[in-house]
Amino acid sequence: MVAEAESTSKGGDVRLKQEISLLHGVCLIVGNMIGSGIFVSPKGVLMYTGSFGLSLIIWAVGGVFSVFGALCYAELGTTIRKSGASYAYILEAFGGFLAFIRLWTSLLIVEPACQAVIALTFSSYLIQPFYPTCFAPYVAVRLLAAAIIGLLTAVNCMKVKWGAILQVISTVAKVLALIVIIIAGLVKLGQGVDQNFQDSFRDSKLNAGDMALALYSALYSYSGWDTLNFITEEIKNPERNLPLSIAISMPIVTVIYILTNVAYYVVMDVDLVLSSEAVAVTFADKVLGWARWLIPLSVAISCYGGLNSSIIAASRLFFVGSREGHLPNVLCMIHIECFTPIPALLFNGMMSLIYLSVPDVFQLINYFSFNYWLFIGMSIASLIYLRFTAPHLHRPVKLSLFFPIVYCICSIFLVVVPLYSDTMNSLVGIGVALSGVPVYYVCIHLPPSSRPAFLRKILNTISIYTQKLCLCCVAAPDIDLDNIDPDKLE
Repeated sequence: MVAEAESTSKGGDVRLKQEISLLHGVCLIVGNMIGSGIFVSPKGVLMYTGSFGLSLIIWAVGGVFSVFGALCYAELGTTIRKSGASYAYILEAFGGFLAFIRLWTSLLIVEPACQAVIALTFSSYLIQPFYPTCFAPYVAVRLLAAAIIGLLTAVNCMKVKWGAILQVISTVAKVLALIVIIIAGLVKLGQGVDQNFQDSFRDSKLNAGDMALALYSALYSYSGWDTLNFITEEIKNPERNLPLSIAISMPIVTVIYILTNVAYYVVMDVDLVLSSEAVAVTFADKVLGWARWLIPLSVAISCYGGLNSSIIAASRLFFVGSREGHLPNVLCMIHIECFTPIPALLFNGMMSLIYLSVPDVFQLINYFSFNYWLFIGMSIASLIYLRFTAPHLHRPVKLSLFFPIVYCICSIFLVVVPLYSDTMNSLVGIGVALSGVPVYYVCIHLPPSSRPAFLRKILNTISIYTQKLCLCCVAAPDIDLDNIDPDKLE
């Protein structure tokens, strides 16, 4: 969903090679956070808030919430120097069982559903301009989304670093699109086009359930702040520059998002936003004239780069989990020549293709948001837990407990309230998490001698055929996918 460091957003092992100054850190965070979400989430936020005024408040609250989370992750990232993000923090604080459930939900729902959302955004923005008076064909959107997932999976199977230039192009494209939208909207507002803001809180949905679901959509756009722990080891003077870079960059992203939504609302009324399959395309059609092609093209390029980053991140999370013994060895195999985690990439791509069958993109967001925020909240809770159980740990960045406590309370709200307002989607999330309990007991908790013999045979058979078909071998535990030492291939 964001630039190359964003590819670590859900747990990759990317390490920046040069020292990062305050200015570089601010630019990195802003580039990471601004992703494809801002082009899909405005409709979801408005759908659950019912009014322009309340939706803008939700965007502001999402920004503040993300600041708190980013600050907490800054402390965790400098205290627990392990790859895997929330998985690593939960493993360190609460042990293998909860860490495995976190990994299990990522494997089955969080990562692939998130990638399906990005792929569908990509295909919708490319196809919708050809159907200006009606919705884009359902099958065409799904087929193009499947094609882009397959293409990027194949590209990453061939070489990990092929995406470097793509990330730069993607960042330029998404920033350009937002600048054009904001300027065009402010020009219209300066011309006196403000009728949509009269009585802007009319029809607001004030129940807690709808607000939680609106926050799900808004926070999807803010995702990327949890990549900050992957730059802490490379920042100059992290005690000063990391919190300061967060304090500067997070308000910038929040203001950009609010101004983008203001631009949308200046030009489009509530009904038009809610009926649009690609909000930025509809905006461009009404405002930009002959230059309207610029927006869908920029959004598509942005989504292409974001999906590439997300695929890398997911494969690396599974790679890390396999090295910890929480997933089969087949997922920590790498190609003997390209040195890429092909089995992890193929599994992740297959799961993403399955989620393309879900008809509503916002249902997909609700699917993975329940589990995502449950375990993000748990990883923040690990900060509080470690303060009392391991008070002597070296903490280059140390926050007041006010921040993690407030964040955990808000996370409880995001997890508990949708159980009543969006019961079915929440039950899907709970079901996926609970399905990992027997798997953990049989495959990890039991000693190897007590595990079912047929299960060992199946895993061994899969491992052998995977090595033969994909030309892969098991990697050494301390291998770095960015700097491969051939001697560490087993």
